[in-house]
Amino acid sequence: MTEPQSRQLELQDVELSADLRLPPHAEGLVIFVHGSGSGRLSPRNQFVAESLARRGLGSLLFDLLTEAEQRLDNLTGQLRFDIDLLTGRLVEVIDWVGRDPELRSLRIGLFGASTGAAAALLAAAARADVVHAVVSRGGRTDLAEAALLQVRAPTLQIVGAWDPMVLELNQRISHVLRCEQRLEVVAGATHLFEEPGTLEEVARLARDWFGTHLQRRHPKA
Repeated sequence: MTEPQSRQLELQDVELSADLRLPPHAEGLVIFVHGSGSGRLSPRNQFVAESLARRGLGSLLFDLLTEAEQRLDNLTGQLRFDIDLLTGRLVEVIDWVGRDPELRSLRIGLFGASTGAAAALLAAAARADVVHAVVSRGGRTDLAEAALLQVRAPTLQIVGAWDPMVLELNQRISHVLRCEQRLEVVAGATHLFEEPGTLEEVARLARDWFGTHLQRRHPKA
């Protein structure tokens, strides 16, 4: 198992904590964008990152908010829905990866959950030359609707069959996207994919999508 390394991401105005997993000979790096009220230690995202590592894909999980911002958000809930703030942070992280000597040669993918999926699509539109794939898990991709026509990265939306509101929104967005795209509905899953076997299915779908679009060779897990 590839153990995560702690990193501090020095951005323009803030410093954010991150965990980097980098398997030997990795060709791709998946940047995770967590959803409402979550963080880099989200057990669901950690599970998916470990699955990607077994496929030979690197991952970067980072806190979108500083500790002070997180305390404020815990009280008010306002920052987790500030899509402009989240997108700006993500774009800065993408640019940070592009400057890092160890990471800059890797093909970048984005994995967004909940509101983080909107930030992922907006960042993919803003950095269309370097983002090569996007996966949304139970994502509010509708919150990125203004930029969907600018998204060129192949995009996979994964949603639970028992998550009716998000399923309806994802179905609508699948008709708006003009890039290569697919909608996968996981049977028996609610919004957080807590039902037995459903998160494993998310991980399988994500690693196959990123493996196809980020790796020159496509090794099976």
